[in-house]
Amino acid sequence: MRLAVIPLGLLALLSACGPGGDEAAQGGGLIATDPVIARALHDPLMSDPDLASRNEAAAAIGFADSAALPVLAGSSAAAAAAREAMRIELLESGTLPDLPPAGDAPGGAVLGPMSGPEELLAAVGAPGTCAGELNEDFALAATLPPAAAIPPHAMVVQAGGSDAADCGLRIVRYLTPAAPEDVLQYHHVRAARAGLTPTRHAAPGDSISGTGEGSERLAVSLRKAAHGLTGVTLVYRAN
Repeated sequence: MRLAVIPLGLLALLSACGPGGDEAAQGGGLIATDPVIARALHDPLMSDPDLASRNEAAAAIGFADSAALPVLAGSSAAAAAAREAMRIELLESGTLPDLPPAGDAPGGAVLGPMSGPEELLAAVGAPGTCAGELNEDFALAATLPPAAAIPPHAMVVQAGGSDAADCGLRIVRYLTPAAPEDVLQYHHVRAARAGLTPTRHAAPGDSISGTGEGSERLAVSLRKAAHGLTGVTLVYRAN
């Protein structure tokens, strides 16, 4: 089962990060003028959005004031359950190949909660002008193409994208109790079965990059998150 948490505005986050954010995220000012959302965005712990249990990020989603977002706890049991669920899902479509060793060539930048639009778009070779087309749309996390599927037991904390011409993008950030290697294997197999050519990287951080026909690209970047979880930032660019 995939757990879902309505995120803070992707557009607002992008507008606050990286050069050119003000121009890229048109309409971000409207979000900031809402007093409830403004308070959530200015919480001191927004420097680490994964500390959701300790900030007031949930104030932005219209539930009870000062409520905290639920936290997905990491544990060996949770990691094992997530691994088993991913393996079962993948085995439904064929033999499960081993995760290949990391290649010699370094991957792209390590993507995380505070990555700016330039980094996110550059990860999949999208034009910088696409930043202005990005919109928060949590539903996009539930309708991802097979190449960018989210694994079982994942908790989506941020989602957005665009369907504009030359800017077919999906950007999803999620947390999982699964071990990094299991997450890498999941995305590597998913990308390969969808027709992409995936490559595993160990530097500058654990990641998967995938190349398909035309402009189709996939970038999956992992990092250690709070509560013993694995944090994942996924960026997909359609053909």
